[in-house]
Amino acid sequence: MNIMALFNALPGSVAQGLIWGVMAIGVYITFKVLDFADLTVDGSIATGGAVAVMMMLSGHSVGVALVAATIAGMLSGLATGVFHVAFGIPGILAGILTQLGLYSVNMRIMGKSNQAISVDKYDLILSLRDIPHAIIVSIVFCAAVIGLMYSFFGTEVGRGFRATGNNEKMARAQGINTNSMKVLGLMISNGLVGLAGGLYAQYQGNADVNMGRGAIVIGLAAVIIGGVIFKKFDFNYALRMVGVVGGAIMYFVVIAVVLWLGLETTDMKLISALIVALFMAVPHLKGKYAANHVKRGGGENA
Repeated sequence: MNIMALFNALPGSVAQGLIWGVMAIGVYITFKVLDFADLTVDGSIATGGAVAVMMMLSGHSVGVALVAATIAGMLSGLATGVFHVAFGIPGILAGILTQLGLYSVNMRIMGKSNQAISVDKYDLILSLRDIPHAIIVSIVFCAAVIGLMYSFFGTEVGRGFRATGNNEKMARAQGINTNSMKVLGLMISNGLVGLAGGLYAQYQGNADVNMGRGAIVIGLAAVIIGGVIFKKFDFNYALRMVGVVGGAIMYFVVIAVVLWLGLETTDMKLISALIVALFMAVPHLKGKYAANHVKRGGGENA
């Protein structure tokens, strides 16, 4: 095996990890902070990409396109929130319903299943053709998102938001409108996912109606890997979000290594599932090992 081929692939993995890290922060907000299993992201990331590409193809600037992609993602989260809060649909099912509906919405936005956008014709802010530049731009976006979210968590609304995730009944008893907090969280989360979709569409040079398939797995992998590997640096929300971005980078590095070892690209879904399962199992297995070690130690002392 050519080790240089692996090293040449790593910068691209880092760039993808950083872009998907923005999406993973969105998943972290619902999955960890709000304690809400949201499956909307498989659809909303494609919505963000579709809106961004179509806005740029229509002559709008990249900045306007990314703002529109973020708003489109927020509207997707709002739909899930309304399904859950107003109609009483369970959170997981509400996300699935929105994700299902977004497939048709994305087809309407693009007019077909795929829309290409060339860096030669449009002033894109990042592209697969210039990976070092893409890494720098992605780092800036990740840092900005982490800074904004950390500031938000320190506000009164942010504290109410965190309280809803920690203990919804207690938060409600303290006068917090937990339903509003859920809707707000879903909107913020999917807004970030839509932004990531807009960035990723530019990076790969096209928006595809299926570009979000399996996105929730990547997002959860980033959150779980970040929580396991960077647990020692888990001092506050800012560092937790940095860990999530690090988890996204680790995920794509692992994928690059797996491809380098010669596995087929068609095995990626299975490999992704196994990676998530492995890292989810680590805390449980460590806990069982520690408990058995304590019991064994106690028996020996006795």
